[in-house]
Amino acid sequence: MEHQAADFYDFEPKSNNVLKEVLVGLSQSQKSLSPKLLYDKKGSEIFEEICRLKEYYPTRAETEILRDHSFEMCDYIGEGALIIEPGSGSGEKVRFLFDHLVRPAGYVPLEISKEILLRMTEEIHEEYPEIKVIPVCADFTQDIELPISVDSHSGKKVIFFPGSTIGNLAPAEAVSFLKKFGKMIGEGGGVLIGVDLKKDSETFKLAYDDPKGVTADFNLNLLDRLNREVDARFERENFNHTAFYNEDLGRVEMHLVSKIPQFVKVNQTIFRFREGETIHTESSYKYSVPEFTELCAKAKLNLKQHWQDKKNQFCVYYFERD
Repeated sequence: MEHQAADFYDFEPKSNNVLKEVLVGLSQSQKSLSPKLLYDKKGSEIFEEICRLKEYYPTRAETEILRDHSFEMCDYIGEGALIIEPGSGSGEKVRFLFDHLVRPAGYVPLEISKEILLRMTEEIHEEYPEIKVIPVCADFTQDIELPISVDSHSGKKVIFFPGSTIGNLAPAEAVSFLKKFGKMIGEGGGVLIGVDLKKDSETFKLAYDDPKGVTADFNLNLLDRLNREVDARFERENFNHTAFYNEDLGRVEMHLVSKIPQFVKVNQTIFRFREGETIHTESSYKYSVPEFTELCAKAKLNLKQHWQDKKNQFCVYYFERD
């Protein structure tokens, strides 16, 4: 059977946009960089390695849920739905849905890395030739215009957003982001979303600062990317990785810590770092089921069902818009 494909839609962010973000982030009193910058080609490869670590439970827990309950999830999604996946990556998890969806209208992966998107699209073509794929290279955290064929789709639209990526946003930002999802799917549309559950701080510490140093390599790779893409002059060996659970805010924080007093040039701007000063590179908020259900209600998304793994470490929710 011939595979069904639409045109490739390229809205890849330009490097000058990345530079602007970096300069603004490093100019704050608490220096910070967007977690999306962690995921260049090498960063994405390192993250896949993180997902295989025994200490990193979220991927295993969510995969268990999808494996055991994807048939039920697809019952809620229904027949003929158009599946949209922001931050699709390798598309590994959406395959659990493809095995049970009834005559899906198509699959729209949104991915910032063009290389990863093209490779994944070709793999989906080979494995599921009956599914129409509409790949969109874009930064899904920004406002983007979806292809007309997607935006004007008259059937049900369902956003698949696994991996607890929503946790990278502060709660108020998460509500605004979920409202964008609601606008994208329209009335009666669905959101199938994975979210990490609150648990003990030691489990978080091992997951985000593993003994093998893979997560440290992931975080420090960000400096290599900035050196390459925005003409920065970071000395990687002058920074350490650290991660901890901020119980008051209900989030794990990742930081790059300056080992020494130093000056770093980024393009034409020089930034001063004190010894011990940090760049905040990622937050990962954790939610109880009632907390996340209430958060989504503020975005007019109503809980229809949720599923947890056997150890109650992770949760996948299905919401529908009013």
